[in-house]
Amino acid sequence: MNIYESPLGQTSVPDCTITEWLFAGLETRRDETVFVDGVSGRSYSGAELMEMIQRIAGGLVERGMGDGKVTAIMAPNTPEYCAVFHGTAFAGGTVTTLNPTYTAEEVEHQLTDSGAQLLVTVPEFLDTARAGVKGTQVTEIVVIGEAEGATPLSALMGAPLMAQAKVDPADHVVALPYSSGTTGLPKGVMLTHRNLVANFEQCKGVITLQPGESTVAVLPFFHIYAMTVLMNFFPASGGKVITLPRFDMEQFLDLIEQNKCRQVYVVPPIILGLSQHPLVDEHDISSLEMLVSAAAPLGPELTRAAADRLSCIVAQGYGMTEMSPVSHFSTFGYVRDGAVGRAVASTQCRILDPESGQDVPRGEAGELWVRGPQVMKGYLNRPEATEGCMQGEWLQTGDLARIDEDGYLFILDRLKELIKYKGFQVAPAELEEVLLAHPSVADAAVIGLPDVAAGELPVAYLVAAPGQSIQDAAIHAHMDEHLSHYKQLHGVHVVDSIPKSASGKILRRMLRDQAAEAAKETA
Repeated sequence: MNIYESPLGQTSVPDCTITEWLFAGLETRRDETVFVDGVSGRSYSGAELMEMIQRIAGGLVERGMGDGKVTAIMAPNTPEYCAVFHGTAFAGGTVTTLNPTYTAEEVEHQLTDSGAQLLVTVPEFLDTARAGVKGTQVTEIVVIGEAEGATPLSALMGAPLMAQAKVDPADHVVALPYSSGTTGLPKGVMLTHRNLVANFEQCKGVITLQPGESTVAVLPFFHIYAMTVLMNFFPASGGKVITLPRFDMEQFLDLIEQNKCRQVYVVPPIILGLSQHPLVDEHDISSLEMLVSAAAPLGPELTRAAADRLSCIVAQGYGMTEMSPVSHFSTFGYVRDGAVGRAVASTQCRILDPESGQDVPRGEAGELWVRGPQVMKGYLNRPEATEGCMQGEWLQTGDLARIDEDGYLFILDRLKELIKYKGFQVAPAELEEVLLAHPSVADAAVIGLPDVAAGELPVAYLVAAPGQSIQDAAIHAHMDEHLSHYKQLHGVHVVDSIPKSASGKILRRMLRDQAAEAAKETA
């Protein structure tokens, strides 16, 4: 067995809940601003945030919140999101986080599967919320703000709960985010207090904050990436978080400029926009020292393009919802082109041949397995799915990767997304990176379509860059120049947009479904 140890050694994990961990950081920042609503300017100091959390917890306890009770949050980023999340955790309950763009049917599925009894949302999503709770265990809808026929958040608050409700941090499931659902129905990922606190501590070794520095939180709090790094780690570690409910390039750039942000956490589509959008030249964002991208692959061409234009470091991190999520990170002074970083403290890795199940030599590609205190307890109500990805304490990530001689991890693709063309394995991410380097292409996605002779044929869906038109011949010539014969495209389709999840992952399933429907119509 070939186990790669973290170069950062081991870290101790405090025996506390996530809210106790947050409060420990906020106690030294009682008079400092820790959260700001980027739209309204509404702000909270450390003391104000703690009081709001304690009052929400007190109100929840009065309503019977405790072990086994679940609060669902379906809302955009606001400071109050953090308060509801921790109010539930402090009261001894569990939080399941929903994508606020969900349809009523998707809301109903997650509420039913998680067993949520309370749903917290905002007025804009109230109609969807009301439709989604039908037939579920939800007995009350609370809105952040006010709306007719719904309980306002202010009415939920009670007498402050001054001490953490008793739970076992090592076993109690505090967060129940759902996996992205790029294949099949989403699954509830059971994360304990210990999982999350361990990951907060692991982040300490790779994320360095200057006292009071600001960052713009445009990544959604319902996703584990922002939930851990932005909603929790940043305010507890000396930073100020400015929330945005949705991504708007001009507003995003305005806030970076006004707050002189030093580091910002994003996903590849935002990196792509920053590398091309003309508004960037109209803003002074020279304060930026590092952009960190995660949640989806970021190729070296796009990395260099963004770094050159913004004159800052463009680094990557890697993780999964199932790992709370951070397992690898690139920090100041430790950035390698194309790599997602080195393993965080107390994290071990293996690279195995997906067919033989044997460890491969260093530098060769195989499936990444990870072991550490941040690895989930399992999938809710899905014992077979849990057994399918867990081998003892080892999590099989389903990602094709390699580790170099210095311990840097390179993610090559999702194993389940690999295209098999005449026996060759073709990684969509590799083709997409080459496509994005073409001046006429603004965005790209590659999938494999069934073919009797070849097995699967690589096909591209492309979005044209502003003022450009995509010519098939030019695209094929570009691909032929950069890639081997078996990696060539067998179809080019121009589309208005590439379907992606909120975390920036390409929803290839949707493209396959569209292709299947189109094939039926032409048959």
